[in-house]
Amino acid sequence: MSGLAGTGGGAILCRTMNDLPVPIPARFADWFASRGWAPHPHQMEMLAADRRGDHALLIAPTGGGKTLAGFLPSLIDLAETPTEGIHTIYISPLKALAVDIQRNLTLPVEEMGLDIRIETRTGDTPANRRKRQREAPPQILLTTPESLALLIASPDSFDFFASLKRIVVDETHALVGTKRGDHLSLCLARLSAIAPGVKRVGLSATVAWPEALRAYIAPDADPDSVPVIKGGGAKRADIRILDTKERLPWSGHYGLHAVPEIYEEIKKTGTAIVFVNTRAQAELLFQALWHANEDALPIALHHGSLAREQRRKVEAAMAAGSLRAVVATSSLDLGIDWAAVDLVVQVGPPKGVSRLIQRIGRAGHRLDVPSRALLVPCNRFEVLECRCAIDGVDQGTLDGDPPRDGGLDVLAQHIMSLACAAPLRPDEIYAEIVRAEPYRNLDRATFDDVLRFVADGGYALQSYDRWKKLFHTAAGTYEVANPKLAHRHRMNIGTIVEAVTLKVRMRGGGGTLGEIEEYFVTMMEPGDTFVFAGRLLRYEGIKQTAVEVTPARGGDPKVPSYMGGRMPFTTHLSERVREALSNPASWQGLPDQVHEWLRLQQWRSVLPGPDGLLVETFPRGGKEYLVAYSFAGRNAHQTLGMLLTRRMERMGLAPLGFVASDYVIAVWSLHPAKDMESLFDEDMLGDDLEAWMEESSLMRRTFRNVAVIAGLIERRQPGQEKTGRQVTFNSDLIYDVLRRHEPNHVLLRATRADARTGMIDVERLAEFLRRAKQGIRHRRLDRVSPLAVPILLEVGKEAVYGDAEDQLFDELAQELIDEAMHMDPQGGLPL
Repeated sequence: MSGLAGTGGGAILCRTMNDLPVPIPARFADWFASRGWAPHPHQMEMLAADRRGDHALLIAPTGGGKTLAGFLPSLIDLAETPTEGIHTIYISPLKALAVDIQRNLTLPVEEMGLDIRIETRTGDTPANRRKRQREAPPQILLTTPESLALLIASPDSFDFFASLKRIVVDETHALVGTKRGDHLSLCLARLSAIAPGVKRVGLSATVAWPEALRAYIAPDADPDSVPVIKGGGAKRADIRILDTKERLPWSGHYGLHAVPEIYEEIKKTGTAIVFVNTRAQAELLFQALWHANEDALPIALHHGSLAREQRRKVEAAMAAGSLRAVVATSSLDLGIDWAAVDLVVQVGPPKGVSRLIQRIGRAGHRLDVPSRALLVPCNRFEVLECRCAIDGVDQGTLDGDPPRDGGLDVLAQHIMSLACAAPLRPDEIYAEIVRAEPYRNLDRATFDDVLRFVADGGYALQSYDRWKKLFHTAAGTYEVANPKLAHRHRMNIGTIVEAVTLKVRMRGGGGTLGEIEEYFVTMMEPGDTFVFAGRLLRYEGIKQTAVEVTPARGGDPKVPSYMGGRMPFTTHLSERVREALSNPASWQGLPDQVHEWLRLQQWRSVLPGPDGLLVETFPRGGKEYLVAYSFAGRNAHQTLGMLLTRRMERMGLAPLGFVASDYVIAVWSLHPAKDMESLFDEDMLGDDLEAWMEESSLMRRTFRNVAVIAGLIERRQPGQEKTGRQVTFNSDLIYDVLRRHEPNHVLLRATRADARTGMIDVERLAEFLRRAKQGIRHRRLDRVSPLAVPILLEVGKEAVYGDAEDQLFDELAQELIDEAMHMDPQGGLPL
C-alpha cells in the first residue's frame, strides 16, 4: 500500500490531521492514522481543488501518491453521497496499469468498508463482464482510450455517462501529442457535452510542457483557474552505468555481451525489472538470461505481443513478489506499483531523460527510498548517451516534443463514432470538437471536408457505394446509412495501427502463446525454428488464422521483429551527447574502452562540436565513404540519406547506398564528395523533398496507416480479418486514385502531416541543416576513423540469434577496427 498512499509506510508524515487545509471524513482519517500515515500536501491540494470545483493537473514523482491524490476526492464524495452509475472514469495508457490501479484501490475501499464498486474495462475484459457493466455500471471505471472510444460510439452512451462527475487521466504526458491523445481529447469533449459539470484531473510524473498539459486537461477553462499542483520530496535516484568487464561492442543493440553481469546483479537484488527497447530484444535477452540462470531464479518475460493470460500471470506474480526479475518493454513503463521492485536495469539507452525517469521510478516506489537503476549500454556511442541521460535526471531537465495539431484521420474516425451514437448536427459537432485542445485551431472548411469524407469518401471516391457511410436527412442531420456499418466501425476503433498478426498456438492443445506479425511468418518454412514467448519453437504451418508450433531443440532460430522499431532519440538528449563529445573534461569516469576510443578519434581526425557539422570522407574497398555526425535521430537521418543520394546522383558521384543510426549517417559512392556546402544546403528541403515524398514507399506506408485509422480501409470485419497484403494492395490503389484525381483530399493532407512529423521528421532535419550552416568541418582521411567504425559495422548487418554481438568481431569487422586504430608495432600512439 505504500505506493498508493505515497508515504513510505509511515516514514514520511507531512502534517497532523488537525493541520489539514481541507477536513476529511473520520473514516478516512482513521484509516490513515491506523497506518501511521498522513496525507501529503499535494494530495490535500487536489482535494481542495475538487471542493472548489476546479480541474487540476498534478505533477508528482513516482511513489508520491499520485494515485490516491487522483482518487481521494472521488472516494470521499462517494462515501458521503452514495450514488448509482458511473461517478469517476480513470483513463490509463496501459491495460496493465488499469489492472494495477484496481488492485491498489480495492484494498483501502474494503478496509474502510466503503460500498464502492471499482472495475476495469479494457480490450482484455471478457464480453460477459462488459455486458454486465453496461447494465449495472460500477461507480469507478478504469479504462483505456480505446475502450472509452468504443463506449462513446454506442447509442446508450448518453445514459451510461449521464451521472459522470470526475475524469482522471493518468500518465497524461504519454498521451498528449500522440494520435491516442488526439482521440482521447475528442472523447473528453464528448463526455463534457454529455455531463457538462464533469471535472478533469491529469496525473503525471514527467512533464516537459506543463502549460500544454494543463490546456489539454481543461481546454475550456481559464488557464489561471486550473492549478498545476506539484509534489516533491523524492530522494535522488541512485543510477550507475555498467562498466563491463567484457569487450564493449562497437555496434549492435542487444546487449548480450553483458548477460553474465546482468544476471549477477539480479542475484544480488530482491526483485528487478530489466527494461529493453524492442520486443525482439526482450526475447533475445530473456533467452540469454534463462541459459545463464544456473540458480533457477524465477525470471519472466513481458511484452505486448504475449497472450493476455501470460501477461496477467506475470503481473500477478510481480505484485505478489514471487519473481526475481522480469524482462519487459514499454508494456511496463508507466505507473505500475510494485513495491517489491528495488532495481531497474535499462539495457540500451532510454532515448530520453523523461523516459529514463519513468522507468527508474518503477524501483523503490517510496519517497523516502531512492530508486536504484543500472544502465547497460549496448555499444560505445550508447555509453555517452547513458551518461548524458543520467546528467539530465540529476539536473531535472525533461525532454519531449511540444504537442502538435490533431490528426485529421483521428477526427474522421471520431465523427463516425459520434454518428454511431446519435444523428449528427454539423454545427453542434464542430463546436464540440474545437473544444478539444488539439483541434482548437481546426477551421470550419477543414471540418466540412472531413465530414464529407466520412459521409461518402470525398469527391474522388463518392461514386463507390462502399464508402457511403452517412446520409444527409431533410432535417439537416447526418445518420449512419445502416446498422452493419456501425457494427463494422466499432470493430475497428482505435489509433494504434500494428502489422497484421497471427496467433501462435502449440500443436496438440498447448494453448495460445501470443501473436507474431504476418510478414515474419511468410519468411518461414515448416521445420524452421524461432524464439517467442521465451521459448524455442518449431514452425509447423498455418491452420486457419493461427501459426501452429511445437517445442524445438537446437537449430538456428530466428527472432520476430515488430513494427514501431526503436524509440525516437530526443532532441534534448541529442544536444547533450554532442556537448559531451566535444568536451574532453566530461569524459572523466567513462569506461577505459570508451575513453581510449575518443582519444584516438582526436588523434586520427577531430571530434564533433556542439555546433556546425563534422563530415569525414575516406576511401575503402574501392568505394568512397562520407560520414556525417549529425545526431538528428534515425528518422531524420533516413530522410537525409535519401535526399543526399539524390543530390549526389545529380553531381555525378554515383552513390551506392547509405546507412543511418541515431547519431551518424554514412553514404558510400564511386566518386568522392568535395563540395560539402552544396551537398548539405537547406534547399534540399524544397523540391527534392517534395519529389522524394511523392515517390517514396514510405508515403504509401504512411497513407496505409492513415486510411486504417480514418476508416477508409476496415481491417476487421465480421467473421474475417484482412491480411497485410490485402490492406497494402487496397491502400496503394486508393492512394494512386487520390493523388491523380483529388490531391488535396483530407487523407492525403493527413498523410503529409504524419510523414513530416513522424518517419520523415522534417522539422528535426531542418534544424540540423540550419545548424550545419554555422560551419561544416570536412576532414579528408586516408582511412576510416575510430568514430566512424560503429556506423560502418551496421552496413548489411542483420539481426541473428545467439552470440550476435560477438559475431561483429569476425575477421572483416576486426580488420575494420584495426584499420581505424592502426597502432604502431610497439603499441604506442596511432601511426
